[in-house]
Amino acid sequence: MSEGDESNSDEQGYVYYRDRPNWKDIEPIPQDDGPNPVVQIAYTDKFKDVYDYLRAVIRKGEKTERVLELTMDAIECNPANYTVWHYRREVLQELKKDLKSELEFAEETVLNEPKNYQVWYHRQKLVEWSNDPSRELYLTAEVFKDDSKNYHAWQHRQWTIRTYGLWSNELEFVDGLLKEDFRNNSAWNQRYFVIINTTGYTEEVVKNEVKYVIDFIKVAPNNESAWNYLTGILKGGRISDHEPVLKLIDSLRSQHVPSPFLLSTMIDVYEEEVANGKKESLEKAVKICEELGSKIDPVRKRYWEYTSRRLISAYGPLDST
Repeated sequence: MSEGDESNSDEQGYVYYRDRPNWKDIEPIPQDDGPNPVVQIAYTDKFKDVYDYLRAVIRKGEKTERVLELTMDAIECNPANYTVWHYRREVLQELKKDLKSELEFAEETVLNEPKNYQVWYHRQKLVEWSNDPSRELYLTAEVFKDDSKNYHAWQHRQWTIRTYGLWSNELEFVDGLLKEDFRNNSAWNQRYFVIINTTGYTEEVVKNEVKYVIDFIKVAPNNESAWNYLTGILKGGRISDHEPVLKLIDSLRSQHVPSPFLLSTMIDVYEEEVANGKKESLEKAVKICEELGSKIDPVRKRYWEYTSRRLISAYGPLDST
Protein backbone atom coordinates (compact mmCIF):
# COMPACT_ATOMS: atom_id res chain seq x y z
CA MET A 1 0.00 0.00 0.00
CA SER A 2 1.36 3.42 -0.93
CA GLU A 3 1.69 6.27 1.58
CA GLY A 4 -1.17 8.11 -0.15
CA ASP A 5 -3.43 5.08 -0.01
CA GLU A 6 -2.64 4.63 3.68
CA SER A 7 -3.57 8.25 4.46
CA ASN A 8 -6.84 7.86 2.52
CA SER A 9 -7.85 4.81 4.58
CA ASP A 10 -6.97 6.35 7.95
CA GLU A 11 -9.53 7.87 10.41
CA GLN A 12 -12.37 5.55 9.34
CA GLY A 13 -12.53 6.48 5.71
CA TYR A 14 -11.63 10.14 6.12
CA VAL A 15 -10.00 11.53 2.98
CA TYR A 16 -7.32 14.10 3.74
CA TYR A 17 -7.79 17.50 2.17
CA ARG A 18 -4.30 17.25 0.72
CA ASP A 19 -5.55 14.23 -1.27
CA ARG A 20 -8.77 15.80 -2.53
CA PRO A 21 -8.59 16.94 -6.16
CA ASN A 22 -10.89 19.92 -5.59
CA TRP A 23 -8.49 21.30 -2.97
CA LYS A 24 -5.32 21.22 -5.07
CA ASP A 25 -5.49 24.99 -5.55
CA ILE A 26 -5.01 25.64 -1.82
CA GLU A 27 -1.60 25.66 -0.18
CA PRO A 28 -2.09 24.54 3.45
CA ILE A 29 -0.60 26.67 6.22
CA PRO A 30 0.91 24.62 9.08
CA GLN A 31 0.51 25.81 12.63
CA ASP A 32 3.45 27.87 13.82
CA ASP A 33 4.35 26.89 17.38
CA GLY A 34 7.62 28.80 17.26
CA PRO A 35 11.16 27.40 17.19
CA ASN A 36 11.08 25.91 20.70
CA PRO A 37 7.56 24.95 21.78
CA VAL A 38 7.47 24.20 25.50
CA VAL A 39 4.64 21.66 25.55
CA GLN A 40 3.77 20.73 22.00
CA ILE A 41 0.31 19.21 21.55
CA ALA A 42 0.24 15.84 19.78
CA TYR A 43 -2.37 16.69 17.17
CA THR A 44 -3.74 13.84 15.06
CA ASP A 45 -2.92 13.81 11.36
CA LYS A 46 -6.56 14.57 10.59
CA PHE A 47 -6.55 17.56 12.95
CA LYS A 48 -3.42 19.01 11.36
CA ASP A 49 -4.76 18.43 7.86
CA VAL A 50 -8.09 20.14 8.57
CA TYR A 51 -6.66 23.14 10.40
CA ASP A 52 -3.81 23.65 7.94
CA TYR A 53 -6.39 24.09 5.21
CA LEU A 54 -8.67 26.16 7.42
CA ARG A 55 -5.90 28.66 8.10
CA ALA A 56 -5.29 28.88 4.37
CA VAL A 57 -8.89 29.63 3.39
CA ILE A 58 -9.33 32.16 6.21
CA ARG A 59 -6.20 33.98 5.03
CA LYS A 60 -7.56 33.88 1.50
CA GLY A 61 -11.00 35.00 2.64
CA GLU A 62 -12.75 32.24 0.77
CA LYS A 63 -16.42 31.72 1.66
CA THR A 64 -17.76 28.85 -0.41
CA GLU A 65 -19.63 25.57 -0.02
CA ARG A 66 -16.39 23.66 0.30
CA VAL A 67 -15.27 25.95 3.11
CA LEU A 68 -18.57 25.30 4.88
CA GLU A 69 -17.77 21.59 4.69
CA LEU A 70 -14.26 22.28 5.96
CA THR A 71 -15.58 24.15 9.01
CA MET A 72 -17.80 21.17 9.76
CA ASP A 73 -14.71 18.94 9.92
CA ALA A 74 -12.89 21.54 12.00
CA ILE A 75 -15.77 21.64 14.49
CA GLU A 76 -15.73 17.87 14.69
CA CYS A 77 -12.01 18.03 15.54
CA ASN A 78 -12.43 20.83 18.09
CA PRO A 79 -15.99 22.04 18.79
CA ALA A 80 -14.73 24.68 21.24
CA ASN A 81 -12.72 26.66 18.68
CA TYR A 82 -14.18 30.19 18.52
CA THR A 83 -12.55 31.08 15.21
CA VAL A 84 -14.16 28.15 13.41
CA TRP A 85 -17.66 28.99 14.57
CA HIS A 86 -17.18 32.68 13.80
CA TYR A 87 -15.93 31.99 10.29
CA ARG A 88 -18.70 29.47 9.70
CA ARG A 89 -21.25 32.18 10.47
CA GLU A 90 -19.56 34.51 8.00
CA VAL A 91 -19.74 31.81 5.33
CA LEU A 92 -23.41 31.12 6.10
CA GLN A 93 -24.22 34.81 5.65
CA GLU A 94 -22.13 35.12 2.50
CA LEU A 95 -23.88 32.14 0.89
CA LYS A 96 -27.30 33.22 2.21
CA LYS A 97 -27.88 29.69 3.42
CA ASP A 98 -31.22 28.39 4.61
CA LEU A 99 -30.84 28.37 8.38
CA LYS A 100 -33.17 25.43 9.01
CA SER A 101 -30.48 22.83 8.39
CA GLU A 102 -27.95 24.88 10.36
CA LEU A 103 -30.32 25.05 13.32
CA GLU A 104 -30.67 21.27 13.15
CA PHE A 105 -26.88 20.92 13.09
CA ALA A 106 -26.52 23.30 16.04
CA GLU A 107 -29.18 21.42 18.00
CA GLU A 108 -27.42 18.10 17.43
CA THR A 109 -24.12 19.65 18.48
CA VAL A 110 -25.64 21.20 21.61
CA LEU A 111 -27.01 17.83 22.69
CA ASN A 112 -23.61 16.22 22.13
CA GLU A 113 -21.59 19.14 23.58
CA PRO A 114 -23.94 20.76 26.14
CA LYS A 115 -21.12 22.50 28.04
CA ASN A 116 -19.60 24.07 24.94
CA TYR A 117 -20.15 27.82 25.11
CA GLN A 118 -19.29 28.36 21.44
CA VAL A 119 -22.11 26.20 20.10
CA TRP A 120 -24.63 27.87 22.43
CA TYR A 121 -23.53 31.27 21.15
CA HIS A 122 -23.78 30.01 17.58
CA ARG A 123 -27.28 28.79 18.34
CA GLN A 124 -28.24 32.19 19.72
CA LYS A 125 -27.06 33.98 16.58
CA LEU A 126 -29.03 31.58 14.38
CA VAL A 127 -32.19 32.19 16.40
CA GLU A 128 -31.64 35.95 16.07
CA TRP A 129 -31.13 35.71 12.32
CA SER A 130 -34.13 33.45 11.76
CA ASN A 131 -36.27 35.14 14.42
CA ASP A 132 -37.43 31.66 15.37
CA PRO A 133 -37.26 30.69 19.06
CA SER A 134 -39.74 27.84 18.69
CA ARG A 135 -37.27 25.06 19.62
CA GLU A 136 -35.26 26.79 22.33
CA LEU A 137 -37.31 25.97 25.41
CA TYR A 138 -37.61 22.37 24.25
CA LEU A 139 -33.87 22.16 23.55
CA THR A 140 -32.84 23.51 26.94
CA ALA A 141 -35.34 21.23 28.68
CA GLU A 142 -33.72 18.26 26.91
CA VAL A 143 -30.31 19.34 28.18
CA PHE A 144 -31.69 19.65 31.72
CA LYS A 145 -32.73 15.99 31.65
CA ASP A 146 -29.04 15.09 31.87
CA ASP A 147 -27.74 18.19 33.63
CA SER A 148 -30.38 20.30 35.34
CA LYS A 149 -27.78 22.88 36.38
CA ASN A 150 -26.11 23.43 33.00
CA TYR A 151 -25.09 27.09 33.11
CA HIS A 152 -25.02 27.62 29.34
CA ALA A 153 -28.47 26.09 28.89
CA TRP A 154 -29.95 28.29 31.62
CA GLN A 155 -28.27 31.36 30.16
CA HIS A 156 -29.69 30.54 26.73
CA ARG A 157 -33.14 29.85 28.15
CA GLN A 158 -33.20 33.17 29.98
CA TRP A 159 -32.04 35.01 26.86
CA THR A 160 -34.79 33.35 24.81
CA ILE A 161 -37.54 34.05 27.34
CA ARG A 162 -36.53 37.68 27.82
CA THR A 163 -35.97 38.37 24.11
CA TYR A 164 -39.19 36.79 22.87
CA GLY A 165 -41.45 37.26 25.89
CA LEU A 166 -41.97 33.56 26.56
CA TRP A 167 -42.88 33.92 30.24
CA SER A 168 -46.29 32.29 30.39
CA ASN A 169 -45.48 28.68 31.36
CA GLU A 170 -42.06 29.12 32.93
CA LEU A 171 -43.08 29.03 36.59
CA GLU A 172 -44.87 25.75 35.95
CA PHE A 173 -41.72 24.38 34.30
CA VAL A 174 -39.56 25.51 37.23
CA ASP A 175 -41.99 24.02 39.72
CA GLY A 176 -41.60 20.66 37.99
CA LEU A 177 -37.81 20.87 38.26
CA LEU A 178 -37.96 21.76 41.95
CA LYS A 179 -40.27 18.85 42.68
CA GLU A 180 -37.70 16.58 41.03
CA ASP A 181 -34.79 18.16 42.93
CA PHE A 182 -35.51 20.86 45.49
CA ARG A 183 -31.76 21.46 45.87
CA ASN A 184 -31.49 22.70 42.29
CA ASN A 185 -30.13 26.19 42.86
CA SER A 186 -30.44 26.98 39.14
CA ALA A 187 -34.18 26.33 39.26
CA TRP A 188 -34.60 28.56 42.32
CA ASN A 189 -32.65 31.26 40.49
CA GLN A 190 -34.93 30.84 37.47
CA ARG A 191 -37.99 31.23 39.68
CA TYR A 192 -36.62 34.54 40.94
CA PHE A 193 -35.74 35.58 37.37
CA VAL A 194 -39.28 34.97 36.14
CA ILE A 195 -41.08 36.69 39.01
CA ILE A 196 -38.81 39.74 39.15
CA ASN A 197 -39.36 40.24 35.39
CA THR A 198 -43.14 39.70 35.40
CA THR A 199 -45.28 40.44 38.44
CA GLY A 200 -42.41 41.58 40.62
CA TYR A 201 -42.28 40.76 44.33
CA THR A 202 -45.39 42.59 45.42
CA GLU A 203 -46.68 42.10 48.95
CA GLU A 204 -49.10 39.42 47.77
CA VAL A 205 -46.49 37.64 45.67
CA VAL A 206 -44.01 37.60 48.58
CA LYS A 207 -46.70 36.15 50.83
CA ASN A 208 -47.37 33.33 48.37
CA GLU A 209 -43.69 32.70 47.71
CA VAL A 210 -42.89 32.52 51.41
CA LYS A 211 -45.52 29.79 51.78
CA TYR A 212 -44.16 28.02 48.68
CA VAL A 213 -40.54 27.93 49.82
CA ILE A 214 -41.37 27.07 53.44
CA ASP A 215 -42.99 23.85 52.24
CA PHE A 216 -39.66 22.85 50.71
CA ILE A 217 -37.64 23.87 53.78
CA LYS A 218 -39.83 21.73 56.03
CA VAL A 219 -38.92 18.69 53.94
CA ALA A 220 -35.17 19.48 53.95
CA PRO A 221 -34.14 22.05 56.58
CA ASN A 222 -30.52 21.92 55.38
CA ASN A 223 -31.40 22.82 51.81
CA GLU A 224 -29.26 25.91 51.29
CA SER A 225 -30.89 26.78 47.94
CA ALA A 226 -34.35 27.13 49.47
CA TRP A 227 -33.06 29.22 52.40
CA ASN A 228 -31.19 31.48 49.99
CA TYR A 229 -34.37 32.00 48.00
CA LEU A 230 -36.34 32.77 51.15
CA THR A 231 -33.89 35.30 52.52
CA GLY A 232 -33.41 36.75 49.03
CA ILE A 233 -37.08 37.56 48.47
CA LEU A 234 -37.33 39.08 51.97
CA LYS A 235 -34.43 41.48 51.47
CA GLY A 236 -35.62 45.04 51.64
CA GLY A 237 -38.24 44.06 54.18
CA ARG A 238 -38.31 42.65 57.70
CA ILE A 239 -38.15 38.88 58.20
CA SER A 240 -39.93 39.32 61.53
CA ASP A 241 -42.96 40.78 59.71
CA HIS A 242 -43.68 37.34 58.23
CA GLU A 243 -45.40 35.17 60.80
CA PRO A 244 -45.01 31.91 58.78
CA VAL A 245 -41.24 32.40 58.76
CA LEU A 246 -41.13 32.96 62.53
CA LYS A 247 -43.26 29.85 63.07
CA LEU A 248 -40.93 27.86 60.86
CA ILE A 249 -37.90 29.06 62.82
CA ASP A 250 -39.54 28.21 66.16
CA SER A 251 -40.59 24.77 64.94
CA LEU A 252 -37.18 23.81 63.57
CA ARG A 253 -35.35 25.25 66.57
CA SER A 254 -37.55 23.26 68.96
CA GLN A 255 -36.60 20.13 67.03
CA HIS A 256 -32.91 21.04 67.48
CA VAL A 257 -32.35 20.95 63.72
CA PRO A 258 -28.60 21.61 63.19
CA SER A 259 -29.03 23.82 60.15
CA PRO A 260 -26.57 26.70 59.68
CA PHE A 261 -29.08 28.36 57.36
CA LEU A 262 -31.76 28.28 60.04
CA LEU A 263 -29.38 29.78 62.59
CA SER A 264 -28.15 32.40 60.15
CA THR A 265 -31.74 33.48 59.56
CA MET A 266 -32.29 33.64 63.32
CA ILE A 267 -29.34 36.02 63.58
CA ASP A 268 -31.00 38.24 60.97
CA VAL A 269 -34.24 38.23 62.97
CA TYR A 270 -32.44 39.07 66.22
CA GLU A 271 -30.56 41.89 64.50
CA GLU A 272 -33.89 43.33 63.34
CA GLU A 273 -35.14 43.16 66.91
CA VAL A 274 -32.02 44.87 68.29
CA ALA A 275 -32.30 47.61 65.67
CA ASN A 276 -35.86 48.19 66.88
CA GLY A 277 -34.84 48.58 70.51
CA LYS A 278 -34.95 45.03 71.83
CA LYS A 279 -31.42 45.08 73.23
CA GLU A 280 -31.60 41.63 74.84
CA SER A 281 -31.68 40.06 71.37
CA LEU A 282 -28.06 41.10 70.82
CA GLU A 283 -26.83 38.50 73.29
CA LYS A 284 -29.00 35.85 71.61
CA ALA A 285 -27.48 36.68 68.22
CA VAL A 286 -23.94 36.56 69.58
CA LYS A 287 -24.58 33.19 71.22
CA ILE A 288 -25.80 31.77 67.93
CA CYS A 289 -22.65 33.06 66.24
CA GLU A 290 -20.64 31.16 68.86
CA GLU A 291 -22.72 28.03 68.31
CA LEU A 292 -22.21 28.21 64.57
CA GLY A 293 -18.48 28.80 64.81
CA SER A 294 -17.80 26.08 67.37
CA LYS A 295 -20.28 23.32 66.53
CA ILE A 296 -22.57 23.72 63.53
CA ASP A 297 -20.41 25.45 60.94
CA PRO A 298 -16.78 25.41 62.15
CA VAL A 299 -15.46 25.65 58.59
CA ARG A 300 -16.62 29.26 58.59
CA LYS A 301 -15.63 29.96 62.18
CA ARG A 302 -13.81 33.18 61.28
CA TYR A 303 -16.87 34.48 59.44
CA TRP A 304 -19.12 33.92 62.47
CA GLU A 305 -16.53 35.56 64.72
CA TYR A 306 -16.56 38.53 62.37
CA THR A 307 -20.38 38.62 62.43
CA SER A 308 -20.34 38.60 66.21
CA ARG A 309 -17.87 41.50 66.33
CA ARG A 310 -19.90 43.42 63.77
CA LEU A 311 -23.10 43.07 65.79
CA ILE A 312 -21.41 44.13 69.03
CA SER A 313 -19.75 47.08 67.30
CA ALA A 314 -23.04 48.22 65.79
CA TYR A 315 -25.39 47.59 68.72
CA GLY A 316 -23.24 46.82 71.77
CA PRO A 317 -21.84 46.62 74.23
CA LEU A 318 -23.28 43.37 75.57
CA ASP A 319 -25.17 43.65 78.84
CA SER A 320 -22.51 42.70 81.42
CA THR A 321 -25.20 41.70 83.89
